[in-house]
Amino acid sequence: MELRNIAIIAHVDHGKTTLVDELLKQSGAFRENQAVAERAMDSNDLERERGITILAKATSVEWNGTRINIVDTPGHADFGGEVERILSMVDGVVLLVDAAEGPMPQTKFVTSKALALGLRPIVVLNKVDKPDAEPDRALDECFDLFANLGADDDQLDFPSMYASGRSGWADMELDGPRKDLSALFQLIVDHVPAPEQATHNKDEPFRMLATTLGSDPFIGRILTGRVESGTLKAGTALKALSRDGDVVENFRVTKILAFRGLSQQPIDVAEAGDIVTLAGMTKATVADSLVDPSVDAPLPAQPIDPPTITVTFGINDSPLAGRDGKKVQSRVIRDRLMKEAEQNVAIRVTDTPGGEAFEVAGRGELQMGVLIENMRREGFELSISRPQVLFREEGGQRLEPVEEVTIDVDDEYSGTVIEKLTGTRKGDLVEMKPAGAGKTRIIAHVPSRGLIGYHGEFLTDTRGTGVLNRVFHDWAPHKGAIPGRRAGVLISMENGQSVAYALWNLEERGRMFIGPQADVYTGMIIGEHSRDNDLEVNPLKGKKLTNVRASGSDDAVRLTPHVNFSLEEAIAYIDDDELVEVTPNAVRLRKRYLDPHERKRMAKAS
Repeated sequence: MELRNIAIIAHVDHGKTTLVDELLKQSGAFRENQAVAERAMDSNDLERERGITILAKATSVEWNGTRINIVDTPGHADFGGEVERILSMVDGVVLLVDAAEGPMPQTKFVTSKALALGLRPIVVLNKVDKPDAEPDRALDECFDLFANLGADDDQLDFPSMYASGRSGWADMELDGPRKDLSALFQLIVDHVPAPEQATHNKDEPFRMLATTLGSDPFIGRILTGRVESGTLKAGTALKALSRDGDVVENFRVTKILAFRGLSQQPIDVAEAGDIVTLAGMTKATVADSLVDPSVDAPLPAQPIDPPTITVTFGINDSPLAGRDGKKVQSRVIRDRLMKEAEQNVAIRVTDTPGGEAFEVAGRGELQMGVLIENMRREGFELSISRPQVLFREEGGQRLEPVEEVTIDVDDEYSGTVIEKLTGTRKGDLVEMKPAGAGKTRIIAHVPSRGLIGYHGEFLTDTRGTGVLNRVFHDWAPHKGAIPGRRAGVLISMENGQSVAYALWNLEERGRMFIGPQADVYTGMIIGEHSRDNDLEVNPLKGKKLTNVRASGSDDAVRLTPHVNFSLEEAIAYIDDDELVEVTPNAVRLRKRYLDPHERKRMAKAS
């Protein structure tokens, strides 16, 4: 059977996962009456809740005698470590572009990776049935993008199609019959080359580069990758080589699995060119080469972009520690973080001197938020610091990461947004142009430091109508101090449960982060002060009772609704001397030093 290996790449929300659903349906991968969830490829709980793809996943369909292996990739640059590895497994990419929005920052990010590997893209203009779609403009912008990214003549001569993933059709012409996706299947078979390995390297010894790591409750550790040369039968002995060529381990392959539709099925023989999963190893990991014992040289692995931010994960040492979660010891937290770093090459974990906390370096706030959310659901309790940007020293100069920010916003809010980005946050305005009726597109280069905690403020400034996308741009000389949060906080001076009457009296001091009957402790942050200094308050103070009833003044207390922070909002809100306490049931803000005397002493020392 002929083989084709493709990846579907696009900006977040341009319809990759929905299109893969339709490809699976129309290729007969599901039975007629089979119940299939919408966005079947997004199998993880967090992916379903947030409507985004976090982990790259492979599937496989058969069409007219050709097996097509399809990899659905994440759109967010925070999960770029996944994309970089996956692209080395495929021979072609389908670039999906929203016909209304055109190429976006993440489109640029994934496309640059694909072009650098020499892949020739197929451009699919998706969502052409939207009322504000402009497919011709989007196609011109794709050509300009390819040219700017240094595409060669072959890559610039790309085929393009018009499609609606949700309606399940794709056509070479905009006014085509709009029946099904057979034109897309045919274009993939005609345009994407068969894997070179499948034709040239069958008789060589077995070699495969591991690109993703997983575990199965029945067969243990599993590694997925593309077979570069040779064939493999279950029961064969292999060795794993690290990037440097050192032997990691020798093992015997217990099972070979191949993608068939949404599931993986055992096969007898793996052949060059196919994407398969192997079981039987105990130590081998991502970027290792799994090879025949006669092979001594590892396969070249893609270099991974370095992390740009770091967050400290520590044990939860608040008075409420251990009430919600079962996993609270630093040893357990360390094991879980090490396991994550092994599976996700874009994350780095280092121990801190005390051994109670761990520095976790990654690509962005979203990636960190997803990791913390997963750990919280697994029963961990953590205290999390404010994200810090990683700097580089080059030629005696201090460099910091700069991100390209693309913002679509209503015209009336564009002034506020530009003032915030270029003023306080030290950004440079690159481009500003109209983007449809009453909207402006702003592109700016802003230091990563300036964007920490900006998203919430941005949504407030644009009344929730703005769309902000960001992607790593380059390293640039340090731009000097960027002011942090201006307002101080209200800090509890007592342990116990908050009282509605006390909170009502505190409302004139600022906005509240807790409601009545909430557990509070000394040093916990319960609200934002209306001024720039921190204020210690008592949220437990009840009303003094007398035996005289006053007419009208004893009515029930009416409280203004309190601010409910999401996990990412809380992490972005805190200052350097504050932490977020994360448990399976709560997200609380607190001071790093709970005792007021210790806080003052540390503030003086710093």
